[in-house]
Amino acid sequence: MRFQDKIAIVTGGGSGMGKEVATRFVAEGGSVVINGRNGPKAEAAAHEIDPTGTRVAVHVGDISVPATGEALLKAALDRFGRLDVLFNNAGIFAPKPFLEVTEVEFDRFLDNILNSAFFTAQATTRAMKAAGRGPRRRDRTDRLHVGPASDRRHAVLSLFSGEGRRTRPGQESRHRAGAGQDPRECDRTSGDRDARLRHLSNA
Repeated sequence: MRFQDKIAIVTGGGSGMGKEVATRFVAEGGSVVINGRNGPKAEAAAHEIDPTGTRVAVHVGDISVPATGEALLKAALDRFGRLDVLFNNAGIFAPKPFLEVTEVEFDRFLDNILNSAFFTAQATTRAMKAAGRGPRRRDRTDRLHVGPASDRRHAVLSLFSGEGRRTRPGQESRHRAGAGQDPRECDRTSGDRDARLRHLSNA
């Protein structure tokens, strides 16, 4: 099994993508600490993932607060003795027309999507390096986006990722395409995503 005896933290692990990640990780031989704001919901998810309770722990807390990342790390170390993988999955989904988003709402998105991922990764990376293991993270800032919800999150994060910078004609395809990937195929994929983002902005 791919994750035999590995220990992971999954933020936002009480539902949706985070719950599925935690379920697969345990099924592949690992153990997880799942995080969420809703305690009963997270506990129910943990019981569903592993009814024995031996390979799933729950830490309830608001991941947008940097101290929660430290507390989540401590929970993993106290329960399982180490940490191997961080899945930065937690976020919020509150669709609203672009021109109606307030400063308070935008700050809330940044706290829950960008800042939470950064500070949790920072805390866990320190611990993994101190233990002599290189960090293995799966962040929402990676280019792995599934479905409309992640497209909306990508719309916020792309402001900081450099994807919006200007490129010379013909440069964009080469920049987006990975090794061995046909730039034309990459352009078609990017075009589909851009069309979805335009649709969301006008919603």
